[in-house]
Amino acid sequence: MEEIVTFLNGILWSTPVIYIVLIVGLVFTFVSKFLQIRHVKEMIVLMFQGKSSDAGVSSFQALSIALSGRVGTGNIAGVATAIAFGGPGAVFWMWFMAFIGASTAFIESTLAQIYKVKHDGQYRGGPAYYIEKGIGSKWFAFLFAGAAIISMAILMPGVQSNSIAAGMKNAFNLPTYITGILVVLLLGFIIFGGVKRIANVAQVVVPIMALGYILLSIIIVVLNIQELPSVFALIFKSAFNLEATFGGMMGMAIAWGVKRGIYSNEAGQGTGPHPSAAAEVSHPVKQGLVQAFSVYIDTLLVCSATAFMILFTGMYNTESPNGTMIVNNVEGVEPGPGFTQAAIDSIIPGFGSGFVAIALFLFAFTTIMAYYYIAETNLTYLLRNKNNRLFSDLLKLVIMATTFYGTVKTASLAWALGDVGLGLMVWLNMIAIVILAKPAIIALKDYEKQKKQGLDPVFNPEPLGIKNADFWVKQDKKNDKAV
Repeated sequence: MEEIVTFLNGILWSTPVIYIVLIVGLVFTFVSKFLQIRHVKEMIVLMFQGKSSDAGVSSFQALSIALSGRVGTGNIAGVATAIAFGGPGAVFWMWFMAFIGASTAFIESTLAQIYKVKHDGQYRGGPAYYIEKGIGSKWFAFLFAGAAIISMAILMPGVQSNSIAAGMKNAFNLPTYITGILVVLLLGFIIFGGVKRIANVAQVVVPIMALGYILLSIIIVVLNIQELPSVFALIFKSAFNLEATFGGMMGMAIAWGVKRGIYSNEAGQGTGPHPSAAAEVSHPVKQGLVQAFSVYIDTLLVCSATAFMILFTGMYNTESPNGTMIVNNVEGVEPGPGFTQAAIDSIIPGFGSGFVAIALFLFAFTTIMAYYYIAETNLTYLLRNKNNRLFSDLLKLVIMATTFYGTVKTASLAWALGDVGLGLMVWLNMIAIVILAKPAIIALKDYEKQKKQGLDPVFNPEPLGIKNADFWVKQDKKNDKAV
């Protein structure tokens, strides 16, 4: 099993693929004229504007659902793994990936809004929808929807639940199967409550967990403030082969930084567009900008918090590509949450294990919630107007089962399966958004034009030459009648 999974990862995450992801992000950055810099203030303002409706959630709720997916075990275990196999330089490439990934997240989330639909009284959208409506390819859309369901419901939940179980066992000696049962029961209660319950839980839990985690990292940095110049020098030098200790590891730093960066911030992965489409906004670009900022929150804030705790305290190991240890500061500790636990314990003895276990629980659990929402959206797409109650309930049971299984399987297999699921979605979605970028850029120019005129932008696709954006055409006609 592990040999097959390793083989698939070798194809899905080969060196050319990693560089393609980087190149696409750079192209979107230039085509959008560095929107991730130009519109930062607008992104922050838009986060707190807009209200939910019977059909959709507010911009902040959509952001919270997206962040619940973005902020997961990758922010703790993933960052530590990147440092373990790519060296401190991997942190720089995660930052770089967040910067260019913000433009990618904008493109895919704006497309999700442009081509969203109203199904059973709720907004639905995502790559499958914009592939069919924008590209006009049903088989491609069906392929993505199928891959998303398999990835979100079967392959990826195990990464999150495995980290939860490992953290609880290390901190509280709780048997993994007990953790699995508790997680599954809580998950069932939330996902059987529907999208609104998921949104309500996410908008409360996500800000609290992220702020608490970042606050602790700030305390650790302040207590080790004398290390600030050397840590930043180590990150930048290691990223470009200028640090003797990590010489020759630039390729690994890029590979692990990009891969874990995508895994964490999900830009280009095709997950963020699903909650983006559910937002109640007057113009697609509004939610596109909000989702672009979510990449910054995930990587520049939460991932950096983990990286700083580990590097400022020196609690990490780094292994060279040939298997020899370059740095062995925490001997016998597996790459992952153990680095973060050791970092916190070095400052606040006895606090690290418990804190990381709780943080992992909150981060990873909310991610599994988001996975269910994404899988359900793609199931709804495949079933169209058919009664999907039975299939929806079956999907809930499947994700609950794979979540439990993840708590008792090995961590290496869990991460490998997660990488396969991520790779499948990245491949398919990146192809789609490269083909479809033009409507998103047209929408951005339309938004900026209306803002310059002092208007609150409203979207009408027909004058812009954007076809098959049926929801917005109907919406425009409703607005005309209201006037």
